[in-house]
Amino acid sequence: MEHKFSLKDVFAPKLFQTLKHYTRAQFAQDALAGIIVGIVAIPLAIAFGISSGVGPTEGLVTAIIAGFIISMFGGSKVQIGGPTGAFIVIIYGIIQQYGLTGLTIATIMAGVLLILMGLARLGTVIKFVPYPVIVGFTAGIAVTIFSTQMNDFFGLGLTNVPANFIDKWIFYFHHFSINWWAFGIGLFSLLICILMPFVTKRIPGSLAAIIFATLAVWLLKTWAPESWGLASLQTIGDLYALPHGIPAPHLPTMDLAEGESFFTMVQKLFPSAFTIAMLGAIESLLSAMVADGVIGDKHNSNTELIAQGMANVVVPFFGGIPATGAIARTMTNINNGGRTPVAGIIHAIVLLLVLLFLGSLVGMIPMACLAAVLIMVSYSMSGWKTIYGLIKHPNRDLWVLLITFFLTVIFDLTVAIEVGILMALVLFLMRTSEQTQIRTLHNEIDPNEDTDVQSNLEHLTIPEGVEVYEIDGPYFFGIANKFDDIMTHVSGENYPIRIIRMRKVPFVDSTAMHNLSMLIQRSHKEGITIILSGVKDHVRKQLHNGGIEQQMNPDNICPNIHVALHRAEELLKK
Repeated sequence: MEHKFSLKDVFAPKLFQTLKHYTRAQFAQDALAGIIVGIVAIPLAIAFGISSGVGPTEGLVTAIIAGFIISMFGGSKVQIGGPTGAFIVIIYGIIQQYGLTGLTIATIMAGVLLILMGLARLGTVIKFVPYPVIVGFTAGIAVTIFSTQMNDFFGLGLTNVPANFIDKWIFYFHHFSINWWAFGIGLFSLLICILMPFVTKRIPGSLAAIIFATLAVWLLKTWAPESWGLASLQTIGDLYALPHGIPAPHLPTMDLAEGESFFTMVQKLFPSAFTIAMLGAIESLLSAMVADGVIGDKHNSNTELIAQGMANVVVPFFGGIPATGAIARTMTNINNGGRTPVAGIIHAIVLLLVLLFLGSLVGMIPMACLAAVLIMVSYSMSGWKTIYGLIKHPNRDLWVLLITFFLTVIFDLTVAIEVGILMALVLFLMRTSEQTQIRTLHNEIDPNEDTDVQSNLEHLTIPEGVEVYEIDGPYFFGIANKFDDIMTHVSGENYPIRIIRMRKVPFVDSTAMHNLSMLIQRSHKEGITIILSGVKDHVRKQLHNGGIEQQMNPDNICPNIHVALHRAEELLKK
């Protein structure tokens, strides 16, 4: 019976499952974890918003709304959603090229794509994106994030910094003039981030850095004389207006170029939207998989994708930016006792309270401190240990990683993901082709060597005029063409009967079936008989559906080599 589509199969939020047996003790744990994660998320949300080219409010709003939706409707018990460092590069590039309107449209499109991916049950497929590709573009993003922080970390005070990586560094060198106050605060913050884990792991280094750096700047600006030049030390409040509360929802304005239609802009933005969707899907599902291993649970990939999509469709109407599952915040949630989506909801409420009542304090955070926090984020994302391990043992995976890395840094993430996945697929097909062997047997077959006949038989003699070919592995387009080349060089005068053993063929593709069909037709014209041996049931069904079985005498499709050789002897006598 054909299985009918049911929304419950792909959309089953974990929140509603966990609430059925929810206890007061669990709420206490979730509340504590949610408060801690909310505090940890404050500097990260602000930093990601500013570095993406929008502002601190947009970062906080994204963390609040997306965090709430992802926890409310997601497929993981402990996933924490919000803006992440991985999106900084792509968001900044979209704003540079298409403005905020383009970012809004691309984010909504990405949300729709994520929902469709979830409904199409592609959640498990996304997990098969090769690890070298993920490490390559993550390391590339890390380097790009690091390069974008030099302006604030050294207090260069530059405007109109080029988006391109190489042009950016040339611009830095041509205009390098350190603001020593900014550099001092940045270095002070960076040292706190590095040293804090050695003091205590309960308080994140980024949070401690922001508290101490903000306090230090406030004291300096309050008590130090004007001659010290502290006015040049920029804070968030010097550059951005911080409204007290979430902006009212609004429809995005369509600032289209002259002669450009909405659908033209959608076509231009589709590659960027696809990149946002793929990046969001990969990062959120990887985060959920890591969390599963820690808490001993199993997330629902398709539900998670749908929730991520819902968040990215809603957030732009409040001025927010793309969001996904954040592995660092998710692990913070787990380590502090969070075990249900309630913790994620409380984390969003904490961020809302910060936006409502602590906006003035947020405005006092020095920009150099945020740069230091993001430098630590880029270090954590770099995956240098993995890269070092691959360099020590160079192989094809290393080339996939390095090419993906350099494409991300020098060009952009869209190109890097597309080329990286394409290269990984090509290498996979090459490896699969190498694993599939084609053997030719002329004289006899040893039944004791992993064969499909009874092991108590003597060696099977191959009659004169019969040649046996064995395909060991998947029979798809790469091998199909190779096998076809082998068969075309065999003379029908010497071998009027050819047996093709397919006992180790797990599947065939359309190219293989086409080549096999051509082989049967060509062999028939040359007076050669083709016998198939050991065809698995599901492979035979494919051959039947592809019309191969109808081209042959049913007696020439044999269950094993013993029957096939017996059939060959009968045909030789005739």
